[in-house]
Amino acid sequence: MSYIDLGYDPKDSDLLVWFYAEPPEGKNLKYAADRIAEESSIGTWTDLKTLLPDIWNKLRARVYEIDENSGTVKIAYPLELFEIENMPAILASVAGNVFGMKSVENLRVLDIRLPEDIIEAYPGPKYGVQGIREMTGVKNRPFLGTIIKPKLGLPTEMHAKVAYEAWVGGLDIVKDDENLSSQGFNPFEDRLAQTLEMKDRAEEETGEKKIYLVNITAPYEEMIRRAELVEEMGNEYVMIDVVIAGFSAVQSYREEDYSMAIHAHRAMHAAITRNPKHGITMLTLAKIYRLLGVDNLHIGTAVGKMEGTAQDVRGIRDEIQMNPVPAAEFRFEQKWGHIKPVLAVASGGLHPGHIPAVVDILGRDIVIQAGGGVHGHPDGTRAGAKAMRQALEATMEGIPLDEYAKDHEELRKALEKFVK
Repeated sequence: MSYIDLGYDPKDSDLLVWFYAEPPEGKNLKYAADRIAEESSIGTWTDLKTLLPDIWNKLRARVYEIDENSGTVKIAYPLELFEIENMPAILASVAGNVFGMKSVENLRVLDIRLPEDIIEAYPGPKYGVQGIREMTGVKNRPFLGTIIKPKLGLPTEMHAKVAYEAWVGGLDIVKDDENLSSQGFNPFEDRLAQTLEMKDRAEEETGEKKIYLVNITAPYEEMIRRAELVEEMGNEYVMIDVVIAGFSAVQSYREEDYSMAIHAHRAMHAAITRNPKHGITMLTLAKIYRLLGVDNLHIGTAVGKMEGTAQDVRGIRDEIQMNPVPAAEFRFEQKWGHIKPVLAVASGGLHPGHIPAVVDILGRDIVIQAGGGVHGHPDGTRAGAKAMRQALEATMEGIPLDEYAKDHEELRKALEKFVK
């Protein structure tokens, strides 16, 4: 019972997966592809009396392309294999036990193609790019944000004050870091209340809408309790560490249909995505999170401290913002139907000097977040925020930063510190 069917023409209703695979010593790619399709659909390591021919013919996965040069295989899965509205179960099939088999030395999901029936079963983002622009009034430029630093240790009052300084300095967004939850030095309820007070004050003083991304990541019942508190207090956003919380939690939270937008932090993703020969690409995860309904998603920077080439990061940007997304190297064409575009987030080791490059690589539908690049300014957080805003103004006007810095002290000092 071979699962190789190189003459098979995938149906529009099939779920497609593009794998990179390395067979074990003494075996070839065809052998590995057969084992992958077998394990990820209806087969197992031995013949089964219970695997009836009609079941096999109807439900088996089919390896329809093998490329020895790139070490890749494409597999089509019939839609009947899946409980369509159950993303964890879908992933348990196509990205589950296959990674632990001895019949592959390395295995990586490069991309998936989601059929229309699956797309139609999910709500996608509540707001998406356009909704967030309407919420904030930020029309034709990237958003600017910061992460409170140090990420842990600040008492609640100081946390709120740092947020205020960032907002009045000119930033749109202030975000909790991924591991700030409800520690004794900064309890969730107190932090939410005091930071929202500072948010209101900053909005009154600047005349601009400000956004606070409060981290509600927790065991699910506690996460829901925190979300309800956020909604009661009128905040427009929550943040969830989506990889750590899990696909089930993200799907279930979106189905609660709260009024808040969802900022998706991707902490822990690199444990899954970073090895170029094994795991799952960030492109694939980004597609899943778009489907599940996040409004913002961290995608990398191509500059700064995080791993990822400009081509990789731009490809992820395309996947979460375009409809349809054209095919490219190791990427399927994907139609998104009613699913809204997601606001991309560049974060990780950024400072004002990086802004022209980030805008050039990723465009305007982006949140540019700088933590140390704001709070590490020689004159403090407010000056660091001003430097970010000045760098963005220069970039939007097509003026080189070093020229703009001649008349903008905050930017000048930032470039002197951060740009070597």
